[in-house]
Amino acid sequence: MAKLDPTRLQDWQIAEAAEESMKTVNQLAEEWGILEKELLPYGHHLGKVDFKMILDRLEERPGAKYIDVTAITPTPLGEGKSTTTIGLVQGLGRRLKKVSGAIRQPSGGPTFNIKGSAAGGGLSQCIPLTPFSLGLTGDIDCVVNAHNLAMVAVTSRLQHEFINTDEFLAKRNLKRLDIDPRNVEMKWVIDYCAQALRDIVIGMGGKMDGFLMQSGFAIAVSSEVMAILSVATSLKDLRERMGRIVVAYNRQGKPVTTADLGVDGAMTAWMVRALNPNLLQTIEGQPVLVHAGPFANIAIGQSSVIADKVALRLSDYHVTESGFGADIGFEKFWNIKCRLSGLKPNCAVVVATVRALKMHGGGPTVVPGKPLDQAYKEENLQLVEKGCENLIAHIATVKKSGMSPVVCINRFYTDTDAEILEVKKAAEAAGARAAVSDHWLKGGEGALELADAVIDACEEENNFKLLYDGSEPVSERIEKIAKEVYGANGITFTPEARAKIERLESDESMRSYPICMVKTHLSLSHDPTVKGRPESWTLPISDILTYGGAGFIVPVAGGIKLMPGTSSDPAFRRIDVDVDTGKVKGLF
Repeated sequence: MAKLDPTRLQDWQIAEAAEESMKTVNQLAEEWGILEKELLPYGHHLGKVDFKMILDRLEERPGAKYIDVTAITPTPLGEGKSTTTIGLVQGLGRRLKKVSGAIRQPSGGPTFNIKGSAAGGGLSQCIPLTPFSLGLTGDIDCVVNAHNLAMVAVTSRLQHEFINTDEFLAKRNLKRLDIDPRNVEMKWVIDYCAQALRDIVIGMGGKMDGFLMQSGFAIAVSSEVMAILSVATSLKDLRERMGRIVVAYNRQGKPVTTADLGVDGAMTAWMVRALNPNLLQTIEGQPVLVHAGPFANIAIGQSSVIADKVALRLSDYHVTESGFGADIGFEKFWNIKCRLSGLKPNCAVVVATVRALKMHGGGPTVVPGKPLDQAYKEENLQLVEKGCENLIAHIATVKKSGMSPVVCINRFYTDTDAEILEVKKAAEAAGARAAVSDHWLKGGEGALELADAVIDACEEENNFKLLYDGSEPVSERIEKIAKEVYGANGITFTPEARAKIERLESDESMRSYPICMVKTHLSLSHDPTVKGRPESWTLPISDILTYGGAGFIVPVAGGIKLMPGTSSDPAFRRIDVDVDTGKVKGLF
């Protein structure tokens, strides 16, 4: 592949050039140690892997070094966490390590909106870009169909119970569930940012047109079905979890599950093929498993447990990705994913950029779709120094897990040496290793300093431990996250949230579930406009959701929505197809 210049080419152009010489999926799998019968090709350059066959065959093989990539609180543009994940994999490859990565499948919401497809960027990308960005092998479609089937089941049941007698229902082997239409926990899902669908009314028309009720849509990757895909360890585990999803509550306040509706088996049928991870590659030819979904602010936001377990058996170093900043992405990796998987990480990487630190130091507002203020292009040590308070907060969070983090200073070509030095000094003073990485501009060659720091960190013994115990009261666990991770003084609950906590505390099967917070990713607090390291504030919990299948208690902080909105200048305006070649252009 000829030398490519990311400062002159768009990401899709770089990917297109790199794809001309990429490995076939068969070659990639063989080099990684996957047998022919364990590979399920989807065309020439990507495929799925049979995770059960691989794990059964390599059960006795020692696990690889396990590395999680997280970040500081980002700007709305993102700070290159996926790019860093790919860059680190490439850097470790340049150090002749047998290495792999695991990233999350992009959602159509951000792909066609502001942030892009999350394939990385510059010379650190996951390819082939077009299938990666446009549905891949259909996992998110499976999630959408499985989830919406549960909504079909509950809404049709409401209609039939409303218009028919008990005798009629009994003839069809249906027991009256007495579902409360005002207490349907789930919404429909779609994989776009569609704010017009957040709150809707369904069932309008005659009695044969459904049950008239309020409803709405969330984005697909926030679905509990996606959370189950993230944490399931086998098909048996997936099947059992599917039956525990709480869809609604009856008029007596008791949960109505997918098993009660008789829809759990059919939902599982949709998910069987999605359980196998997808195999792609970096621009430099290392294997990358793509599995489960993004949005750690409103979901678990982790690459799947299955993908990590497969890669840890095939590699010597494995790099996995957690969504957004360490306050939500790493916190969920630490206290949910590692708790449920039993895996112990060797190292955590916190990605920081001068741009984001300047914003946290009081720099001008960063608005997607608008040019960056000149303050982000010129040296300003004062803004950087002040903004490092946010970085230090995230370092402290990782250290509470028992690990000493590596700070990756993701260098932009507009950053000055003095600004980089300021970040490095702040990170090291806070007890972290710090490495400058130029992977966006130079690929694996630019990530060698980062790779060396990670290798050193992986050799260091750590005392990895969870933040809370499942036996602690639900409200105390929520408060511990708010205080220890976000830096809040305390928490408050709405009456509705308080009542739901009391209900959870009385349910022995649910009260020990780990906490999966829903909170903005744009601030350590619940308020996206508050930057830096907020002080003297309280976290308001507006609602508590229960994910019985995934096994999560889901507190909702502030007014965050499970359905993001599409901007006035979305990315879909710049995506098109070359009608002569059929190639997609404009993806990023």
